[in-house]
Amino acid sequence: MHGNSYSALQKINLVNNKESINVPVISASLFSGGKRALGISHCDSGLPLDLTRGLEIWTFLEYVELDLEISSEFISNEWLLIIGGFGVGKDDEQGQICISEFARELLYSNLLPFKKQNKVLQLEITFPKGQELAERTSNSSFGIVEGLSVIGTQAESQDSASPNQVSAAINQIRYKCSRSTFSGHLTFVIGENGFDLALNLGLDSESIIKTGNWLGPLIVAAAEERVNTLLLFGYHGKLIKLAGGIFHTHHHLADSRLEVLISLAVKEDIPFRLIKLLETSNSIQSALLTLEGEDLLLAKKLWFRLALEVENRSKVYVKRYVSSSIEIGSALFDRQRSLRWAGPSGLTQIKSLGLHLEA
Repeated sequence: MHGNSYSALQKINLVNNKESINVPVISASLFSGGKRALGISHCDSGLPLDLTRGLEIWTFLEYVELDLEISSEFISNEWLLIIGGFGVGKDDEQGQICISEFARELLYSNLLPFKKQNKVLQLEITFPKGQELAERTSNSSFGIVEGLSVIGTQAESQDSASPNQVSAAINQIRYKCSRSTFSGHLTFVIGENGFDLALNLGLDSESIIKTGNWLGPLIVAAAEERVNTLLLFGYHGKLIKLAGGIFHTHHHLADSRLEVLISLAVKEDIPFRLIKLLETSNSIQSALLTLEGEDLLLAKKLWFRLALEVENRSKVYVKRYVSSSIEIGSALFDRQRSLRWAGPSGLTQIKSLGLHLEA
């Protein structure tokens, strides 16, 4: 739109940072008589097990007349509209594009030189395979529909399965525990979605540690730092692995969730007919819905047993490595982001935090 020559490497200035990075662009073109511009790039986090590795990212840019009555599905900053195109995740309730604050600020900062008076710069982001890939994620668990989120909190990706993440999280634990205001309580969440839900429910951000998948070593680290109470707060499809003694929750390492659930169902004397139904489920959420449809009381019984087993297995895990009186609780939410179940210790902890379980 500005007649600039196409460059295969585009410099991106980082927010609040004097550094910049170069992003490869595989193709770019003007169309609609030079009124619109298209750029195509690939997602490349550098992580070996990244679902979005190689994902094509299309961006469409054009200037439009300023309209004060803009649909709520757009994110507006007066001069810039960010639109979620095909394959980009939307908030199921509000219909807005799911984009992190960091990504949004990065776009504002780098597109600012193209700001025009009395014009709106409209940016549409499209992931051609976004819907297809989203089906292999738990996005719908967190109210994200139609595709993948535009997420990120920093320019360089971090692997939640990387040992470097363990060191970073342990340093956070030590720092929080060393503060004079430390209450003796910590909450562990797995990933950005769990962190977001914890904040939305009103949990104190100063007590929250985003663990990634390395739960085992971090639970031990919390015990070593003499944490009094620890709440494991997470999606049932993640925390169920702890109930099976699996303390690294990345699905590429181990995925025996249905097997763990069936084992717990046997311990709870769930009728064999229902256990067979659980066995044919394709996910933990599907198993939950199936059992709730057959017998709501038995479903509640099984999932509370799951929460209890998470607590018991975590305590046993800690005792392998350190002598500690740490009280470990579990609180599990479902795909609708509803806090549904907690073990005995977890129930005590969430009550003390002013939270309650939903029916």
